[in-house]
Amino acid sequence: MNTDLIPFASPTPHLTAGRRGAAGWLVLNRPERRNALSAEMWRAIPDLVRRLAEDPEVRALAVTGEGGEAFAAGADISEFAGNRDDAAAARRYDAMTLEVFAALQDCRKPVVAVIDGYCLGGGLALALACDIRLASDRSIFALPPARLGLAYPLAGLRQLLAAVTAARAKELLFTARRVDAAEASRIGLVHATVGAASLGAEAESILAMLAANAPLSIAAAKGMINALSGVSEDSRPEALAALSDACFASDDYREGRHAFLEKRPPRFSGR
Repeated sequence: MNTDLIPFASPTPHLTAGRRGAAGWLVLNRPERRNALSAEMWRAIPDLVRRLAEDPEVRALAVTGEGGEAFAAGADISEFAGNRDDAAAARRYDAMTLEVFAALQDCRKPVVAVIDGYCLGGGLALALACDIRLASDRSIFALPPARLGLAYPLAGLRQLLAAVTAARAKELLFTARRVDAAEASRIGLVHATVGAASLGAEAESILAMLAANAPLSIAAAKGMINALSGVSEDSRPEALAALSDACFASDDYREGRHAFLEKRPPRFSGR
């Protein structure tokens, strides 16, 4: 799925980034640890996301895990003794992860989580910060902070509540039970599930659909939905109106109208 990427330099071998066609890919590359997210990885992700998003050739981003066993089995618990050994340290750690969620949330381009295997704890929080979640039918999900004595971060709760009901969020967090792909799809944790062998092709199909549509329209929809659903704290009417105004003033709006009248596919430029 992630071969033939035009690579971007990464500060850690545990993250691979690159572009293929109009899609930018961020790959969690620590399969020997089921792609458990180390502090080094958390710190590196925001800049890689921004660099992928700033590439003018990139219309959509995808986040996935290497190895086929896991998207990410959570944060690296072996680091918690040093990184989360008291409340102050935990707040610093949560601030580091918050930067990751914000980078994905604030990215004006759509982000797809491509999930195969375990997607637990911090891995599920990472996937929830993406706009669309596609999973293989062998994927497993869980939110286990209650088994570790931790509080789930507020930013993660906002993302969780944008995906599932409050009652379901309580049940998942209180029980810390594991959920299979079919149930995850039914309750809204993921948008769709496919066979593992079809996951790559389905991801490419979704990314192609996103790339074919007007970037400013997608950015406006993402910004408004995030604000109205409570994911984003900026719900100022003037900020949301500016997103709409940018679409009406764009070359893409004119191109969309002309393409419709001429009965041809539109060629959007993002301007």
